[in-house]
Amino acid sequence: MPNKKSNVNNQIEYLPARMLNEYVYCPRLFYLEMSDNEFEDSDNTIDGRFKHERVDNKKLSKLNNHQIDEGIKATAITLSGDKCGIIAKMDLLEIGKNEVVPVEYKRGSLPLTNENVWDTDKIQLCAQAMVLKENGYNCNSGIVYYVESKTRVKVEFSKELFEQVLNISKDAKKLLEDNKIPLPLIDSKKCNKCSLVGICLPDETNTLLNRSSNKDRRIIPSLDSSLPLYVQEQGLTVTKKNENLNIINRNEQIKSIPLIKISQLDIFGNIQVTTQAIKELSNRNIPICYFSYGGWFYAITNSMSHKNINLRIKQFSIADDPKKSIEIAKSIIYGKIKNSKVFLKRNSFGDIKLGLSELDKSLKQVKKAKTSDILLGIEGNAARIYFMSFNKMLKHNDKLFSLNFHERNRRPPSDPVNALLSYTYALMVKDFTVTLLSVGFDPYRGFYHAPKYGKPALALDLMEEFRPIIADSVVITMINNKQLSDEDFIKIGNSVSLKPNARKKVLIAYEHRLDTNIVHPIFKYKISYRRVIEVQARLLAKYIQGEIPDYTPFYVR
Repeated sequence: MPNKKSNVNNQIEYLPARMLNEYVYCPRLFYLEMSDNEFEDSDNTIDGRFKHERVDNKKLSKLNNHQIDEGIKATAITLSGDKCGIIAKMDLLEIGKNEVVPVEYKRGSLPLTNENVWDTDKIQLCAQAMVLKENGYNCNSGIVYYVESKTRVKVEFSKELFEQVLNISKDAKKLLEDNKIPLPLIDSKKCNKCSLVGICLPDETNTLLNRSSNKDRRIIPSLDSSLPLYVQEQGLTVTKKNENLNIINRNEQIKSIPLIKISQLDIFGNIQVTTQAIKELSNRNIPICYFSYGGWFYAITNSMSHKNINLRIKQFSIADDPKKSIEIAKSIIYGKIKNSKVFLKRNSFGDIKLGLSELDKSLKQVKKAKTSDILLGIEGNAARIYFMSFNKMLKHNDKLFSLNFHERNRRPPSDPVNALLSYTYALMVKDFTVTLLSVGFDPYRGFYHAPKYGKPALALDLMEEFRPIIADSVVITMINNKQLSDEDFIKIGNSVSLKPNARKKVLIAYEHRLDTNIVHPIFKYKISYRRVIEVQARLLAKYIQGEIPDYTPFYVR
């Protein structure tokens, strides 16, 4: 997207004409796209892009040295105007006698207004005309073509309309230069069709700011339409053909999955991914996550880093400030301990009064912690108390005799429970890393975990409050439902690990847990744990950027 800034005063030189449409529709949407470089596809944007491609792919002429030949049509023309400070990509130009007429394609239906054209579309079209005039073309009218209605609407460009566009352009540029995001719309119907509603979080932000908001409204889907694709069988190859990813075993296709249904590709061990598949996944911003054969998450292939550099600048600034970072860390650890306590109360079969009492003390201590070292000690003691009671949540399992769990250990896990915990925690690290990257964070710089080579500290931070209610829940449920037996584990020396078929069972249970709906404690709507993770990451971003006053951890009641 053209968004040129001068080296002096950091001012915007050219503003895309299309973004004036967004500014008139919603200044907050405009800011998110222009300043934070946010974009999210929806059914509307995909359909609209398809319809524009049909126009661009027509074999029509291009303008040649500003020469006007009557009857010629030109597509996908990009021009800029230094005086007006606007750059425009025009879908179609119809060349008449001594005049050019811009035609803007819109996927929707003809609006039932007095002029049969949306104000936003009229502004965008007039901005194109302004650029054409500055480049020496005679342009007094334009056409908006509404694809669904198959109707052309003519727009006459008056002096007043040109002045309005100039003023809107100035206001939009000032908003970017002020570098302060506008407040969200309140209960607006515009939000229902906005592709950025899951990024903007208008109702959630208004609730946290104590602004009026309709809490009965549901504008974020509770479940994701695309899901991770796990490939574990050694020797397989992942290829791309048309709109699908294909799984190949020795030249035989064993599975084909539409790309639109894939949110990430997770591969374990010796599995090949073709260059064509990597390129297509990167183009679609679908990450590839790499695990060792044993389930250790060690690498990720992603598209170019999220363009919201302002968020990362503020993230690093707060991470370098002990007073600011400790407040975020305290909120996260408070959420973790509270969730641990609730999880124990709901699932224990024995007396845990002493453990709950100690966790209550830890919650009070967290609020008083002044340094990260003190907080680390409190969190470590709370984890010790929690895992001392972990056995009391496990039913006797006749199939699994090696439940000799006494404490949390790793590298290597010494019993089946610790092997399960390590594996599910690795899956969580992967999902939180992917989510943080999609929001615009650097997952390697945290506010609680110290920076260390190769360790995604912020992912480890944010997942703390979710460990009990996601990973631990999966482990407890699988053991108590007798979904695992001794045959699912292999022991080598002091190390215990999961066999391949057991990992598949855990993956299914883990994904099922992420798709489980829960009533959000603040926003009161039903939402999956997978969605909750993204919402928490975006709320953390809003707090870091100064949009909301506090970061509130997620905890079950």
